[in-house]
Formats: sequence, structure tokens, C-alpha cells
Amino acid sequence: MSFMSSASRRRVPAFVVSSLAAGLLSAAASSATAATFTGSGAISTDYVWRGTTQTQGDPAVQAGFKATADNGLYGAIWGSNVEFAPETKASSEIDVTVGWGGTLSENWALDVNLTHYRYPSTTVDLNWTEAIGTLTWKQNYWAQLGYSTEALATDEAGAYAQLGARLPLSEQVRLEAAAGYYWLDDAYDDSYAHAQLGAVWAFKAPFELRVTAHATDSSAKTLFPGLAGSRLEAALQASF
Repeated sequence: MSFMSSASRRRVPAFVVSSLAAGLLSAAASSATAATFTGSGAISTDYVWRGTTQTQGDPAVQAGFKATADNGLYGAIWGSNVEFAPETKASSEIDVTVGWGGTLSENWALDVNLTHYRYPSTTVDLNWTEAIGTLTWKQNYWAQLGYSTEALATDEAGAYAQLGARLPLSEQVRLEAAAGYYWLDDAYDDSYAHAQLGAVWAFKAPFELRVTAHATDSSAKTLFPGLAGSRLEAALQASF
């Protein structure tokens, strides 16, 4: 995630998230016959998160793994290379997530989780944790809210909201669009908006090609000079 400084501040202890992850994975293991194990991988020309590049516009290699119990509890881990300000010496990101996901009715589904963003190679404390909830309608439309008391590795609160839609054009091609707003007034004395529009081609299972155009408002450019603005991202991704 885009960092403006390398200040070390209070954090949610990593063992808290690790303990939750262990508990949920244990729940999955206890019902192993019904547990589901999935993974993902991607090679991208850029790693863009909430409108800002996390790799200074350079390519990224990403992979993830998820274990889900039959009751909806899950634990997941995801990683990518990153490149922040030189003084942080950050080169990798590991996200540990614990949560629950399931259907509320025929058309509605809910996912709630706690995600811990961790940067093992950094020489300063950039780790932070966020609670995220996503409500999905008919599998193609979603509203997401995120909240953290240590937004972007500060000791201040921040909230994030996103609305998105997925539009299948055929069995192999779909469009994806999303718009988000990040309230960072407490952490950085400003907030910003961003939007993205992408096309995905599922040319051969489990592989897909994705091209996404990103744009941010002027506030994002002021907050994250050189990292926000308009940019194009392309990726080869797979889920298994």
C-alpha cells in the first residue's frame, strides 16, 4: 500500500491475526472432507492498489492460497513484490486474511474479514490491519467497506468504500468496473477517489488475460506523487 513516510507507530500485534488464522485453518481441517483449498497466481505489468502503484510502475509476480471450511470460515495468504520509498527498503508484501463468506439468500452473499498487511523485508514498521466487508448481489455487483485504526501504517483511522460491477459479454469475455473513495483525513489530512475499468478474457481455463485502466483524482496525485494518476495494467492470471 502506498506509504508517504516510514514512521513506526502502534500496530495490531501480528500474533493476533496469526492466531485467528490458525484457528480458522484448524476449523477447516476439522471438517477436512468438506474443506475447499484454492489458489491463484498472476504476472502483471504493475501492481495497482486502490488507484496507486505499489511497484513504481514495474511488473509484479503474485500468488495466493485459501482454505475454506464448509461453514464459510476461511484463512488465506497472498503475496507480491512491492517497491515503496527507498528508505523503507520494502520489497515484498504478505497479506494474511481470516474471515467468513457465505450466501444470505438466493441473490445476496456476504464476506467479512480481517486482513493483515505485512512487509517482511522492510527496515521500518509498515505493517497494519484492516477490517473489510463485501456485500455481493447476483455474483456480479458488489459494495465494499474497509476500516482501520492504523490506516496505511499510521496511528490514525481511515475508511474505504468501493462499488463495483462485473458484466459478462460471453462465456469467455467480461468487463469489470469499480469506483472507490478513501477517507484519509485523520492520517494524511486529505482523502481521494479512484476508478478502474477492465476487460478479462478467459482464453483457456484456468488462465485469463486482464487489461485494466486506472484513474485517480488530483488529491491522490498530491498525496502520492508519481504513484497515482492514470495508468494501464495488464496481467496473465490463473485460479485453481
